[in-house]
Amino acid sequence: MPLLTNKIALITGAGSGIGAAAVEVFVREGATVVVADRDVAAGQAITAFIEQRGGRALFVAVDVADAQSVADMIAKVVAVYGRIDCAFNNAGVPDRSSSLLTSDQANWDRVMATNLEGLWHCLRLEIAQMLVQGTGAIVNNASRSALVGIPTDAIYGAAKHGVIGLTRAAAVEFAGRGVRVNAICPGLVETPLTQERFGDRLAGVAANANPLGRMAQAREIAEAAAWLCSDASSFVVGVALPIDGGATAR
Repeated sequence: MPLLTNKIALITGAGSGIGAAAVEVFVREGATVVVADRDVAAGQAITAFIEQRGGRALFVAVDVADAQSVADMIAKVVAVYGRIDCAFNNAGVPDRSSSLLTSDQANWDRVMATNLEGLWHCLRLEIAQMLVQGTGAIVNNASRSALVGIPTDAIYGAAKHGVIGLTRAAAVEFAGRGVRVNAICPGLVETPLTQERFGDRLAGVAANANPLGRMAQAREIAEAAAWLCSDASSFVVGVALPIDGGATAR
């Protein structure tokens, strides 16, 4: 039986990259997926793609950095489906600085608003709904930058370290009440943002990024998120799972 049969799954940042891959994987595993993204065109496109192939999906526009927008999203999902069985908090933005010294207040505010505060907005409201239901599973997208120090990712890494802190605290607080919270920590992943950041250097970066000598495909990250959202991982609580080709092992 598919991992997520009859589950209602909420995925933020679902319009592209890891989020879009997660939509496809979650639908394949039997879920009805709420496609949440601030890019309306991208979100509607992936929703239409799923529906054209017989899957069940609903698009909801959201800016996770806006608390009211997140509250509206949760209310819409509950109004339509009555519950949220699992959530993949994936929405994020890249760090535009290349060094701690060259970062500025605007970059700090932008990264923190989406990658940490935005995830917090989602996490607390998802948990509140799951407590009403008595069950639920949440996966937060952190990063390899949440596990090690990467000089070019200082602000991004700070936000993602915070994601793991939120994950562990929530996991301990709510596991006994039926809600499991975990995090994944992807390494280098082939997405449009990765291509934009590294440009012509990407092939060389990928070859040296990890012992596997390649980038991950977005689907490989999505598969792990789906498993952690499923009952197959029912005894997994509070982990920060590296999915990085062995980069943090060396």
